[in-house]
Amino acid sequence: MKYKDYYEILGVKKESTSDEIKKAYRKLAKKYHPDANPGDKKSEDMFKDINEAYEVLGDEEKRKKYDALGSGQQFSNGYDFDPSQFGFDRGGGRYTYTTSGGGDFSDFFNAFFGGGSRGSDDFDIEDLFGRGSSRRAYSSRSKGEDLETEISVTLEEGYRGETKKVSFTREGKKVSLNIKIPKGVKRDERIRLSGQGMPSASGGKSGDLYLKIKLVKDKNVELDGLNIHKRLDLYPWEAALGTKKEVESFGERLSVKIPAGIQTDKSIRLPGKGYVDKSGKRGDLYVKIRLVNPQTITPEIKGIYEEMKSKFR
Repeated sequence: MKYKDYYEILGVKKESTSDEIKKAYRKLAKKYHPDANPGDKKSEDMFKDINEAYEVLGDEEKRKKYDALGSGQQFSNGYDFDPSQFGFDRGGGRYTYTTSGGGDFSDFFNAFFGGGSRGSDDFDIEDLFGRGSSRRAYSSRSKGEDLETEISVTLEEGYRGETKKVSFTREGKKVSLNIKIPKGVKRDERIRLSGQGMPSASGGKSGDLYLKIKLVKDKNVELDGLNIHKRLDLYPWEAALGTKKEVESFGERLSVKIPAGIQTDKSIRLPGKGYVDKSGKRGDLYVKIRLVNPQTITPEIKGIYEEMKSKFR
């Protein structure tokens, strides 16, 4: 069997990061793609090798197993590889390999990562790395890479479920889409847009686009589950004597009765006037009181305050 040096095939070092490996794969896959080289058998074979190399090096678990196989050895790409010569002999057992069920991948891949078949004495990847090693056959027509971007949504937009424009970069180009935001969307929720990710370099399905919801904060409003906490400023005399105020919640004007003597940080609950979930259930609105002074203190107001001050000595 021919040893496959997947690092050499992708033109990367063993110390390369996942991003560096991915970048190298994309560049080579584009260069050797069959659509760009019709009828070129050499390019077709290279394209298969590139996909196979990325199938291994692009997967953390497979990469670990592959590195363990070559640890301490100086294998080169195309080297005639016999497992029995490197500590994998099971008492003179017979080693056989097949591409059965292995898609377009090589005997080397199928033997170590699934797709190979063996008799009672045949070599198997599980003998090297233990039980639980993957034996699934992988297709060379892999799905394109998924993309993720953030979209800012106000509480009002999330409550109503409005259409928003989202822009992101795909294949170096700016793409804009009009997206319907689901009613009752939550903070950090991810919305999947099927097929809006990166195209597959091997002719498979395009990846998906994930939109991460970023709820825009309002300095006067706080979302707690489905409950809304909204600040309401009162002048000292309004808090002392009691009054009626109007607050707005998602376009609805609500009358709030302020009891006499209410203190800062006390809340008044309005049932069923909060945020909404996707089933239509609504939380409550909590109006949180904050006492404030007039921005302009006239001599008359100052006199009243001075008189009040003397009364509470």
